Amino acid sequence: MSRTPSAYPSRAGTPSLKDLVQGVMRHFKHEKESEAHQIFRQQAGHQPKGILPETINPDEETVPGIEHPGSTGVIYCSDRAMANGFSYANSHEWANLGQGAPEVGPLPNAPPRPTSIPMPVDSLEYAPTTGVKALREAVAHLYNHTYRKGKESQYTYENVCIVPGGRAGLSRVAAVIGDVYCSYQIPDYTAYDQVLSAFKRLVPVPTALEPETKYKLDIKQTKKDIQTQGLAVIIASNPRNPTGQVIAGKDLKELVSLSRESTTLILDEFYSWYMYPEKEADFGKSVSSAEYIEDVNQDSVIIIDGLTKNWRLPGWRVCWVIGPKNLVTALSQSGSFLDGGANHPMQLAAIELLEPSRVAVEKIALQRHFKVKRDHILKRLHDLHLDVDIPPMATFYIWLNLEKLPAPLNNGLTFFEELLKEQTIVIPGIFFDINPSHRRNLFNSPCHHFVRLSFGPPIEDLDKGIDAIARVLQRARKEGTRHLGHSYKKSLDSTGETI
Repeated sequence: MSRTPSAYPSRAGTPSLKDLVQGVMRHFKHEKESEAHQIFRQQAGHQPKGILPETINPDEETVPGIEHPGSTGVIYCSDRAMANGFSYANSHEWANLGQGAPEVGPLPNAPPRPTSIPMPVDSLEYAPTTGVKALREAVAHLYNHTYRKGKESQYTYENVCIVPGGRAGLSRVAAVIGDVYCSYQIPDYTAYDQVLSAFKRLVPVPTALEPETKYKLDIKQTKKDIQTQGLAVIIASNPRNPTGQVIAGKDLKELVSLSRESTTLILDEFYSWYMYPEKEADFGKSVSSAEYIEDVNQDSVIIIDGLTKNWRLPGWRVCWVIGPKNLVTALSQSGSFLDGGANHPMQLAAIELLEPSRVAVEKIALQRHFKVKRDHILKRLHDLHLDVDIPPMATFYIWLNLEKLPAPLNNGLTFFEELLKEQTIVIPGIFFDINPSHRRNLFNSPCHHFVRLSFGPPIEDLDKGIDAIARVLQRARKEGTRHLGHSYKKSLDSTGETI
């Protein structure tokens, strides 16, 4: 529904205060009355599913038998940014606080960045679907050195599968899981929505985490749910995207123990280095469930990690899945038809990057640098009276609650659309409401009032984005909210002009 100023009732062509308030209040009632939400629903794959009578969306019915899973948050937000003039050729003109990627340039006191990739003739061949053996050995050695010193059970290369990115790892794992109840939490990583939609043998069972408990997973309740609901698989990010919280110590040990009760844990540990200690002695420490596994071939814990976040090499697409040997055998088979394996030269180049002494230096440099950025962006938000309810203890994300802002800025989709006008990208919170059926009225989502801000980019980009937020808030204070919530650009025409 269009929200131009002429859409509001008026006397003698000028809206009264009552008319303006009533116009803005329409945004509260339902997603159907919000322009930002209607743009979202019109995207292929974002319509509610499994509701009768079924509606036919021409964009989703072009090829018989094809069902759109819906886009991830970053893809949707990138598409909407492009409709507002963003392109990767001019990306430096925008503040991209949406992309879940760290800055990739040099950091103070960190090892030098890779600048060239050797390509021996053998590397021009396909690599095995489980990955290059030497890299698998390097991954196993790093985990044993970091998390399993003194433990009888040690990882070997047979416990490691190299995959072309974290999503490929998730897809391989999901492809080999049978018909089971799969527990997941809200909010969590956006791609889980698509995985649970596409791999229908996983029957999704949600658990809403509460801000009052700092989004802490109740392990005792989870254990009870395993017994009463027959949960066979639990999937979670740890440290958690988007809230920046982490399960560690005794809680993580207790969570891992669930794997010995006929339940498989799939733990996405991509942010395991992004920890922000208060004590000097704690810099360089990271977190992983690998520390609490008793038997690497008996405990059904699956770890997904890679070079993307910790090593700040997202473009390499070199990641790994760690678990029992028989899991790796299954992942080799699923990889043969899903993705074919990771880039061979990049795998060879990655081996030296996993040397433990180099990793130790890299961790400390990363934690110091990103802690400075975290504290900087929190202070800037505080100065705008946008205090973060639950500051991140890990990751490089801020889960920002907008409830105290005036409507319609107090919902994530509208806040996102208003920032696009200022050449700034954030991710609306609804994308972290893992909801494979897409049936929920988006206004009822527990993530509706949130956006995720990434402090992964360089600090200059962070400041540019916070400046844009300040402009939106200042305009709302000076001009009121009647100019907000409408007049959004739908797409680019053939000439590249926004319409």
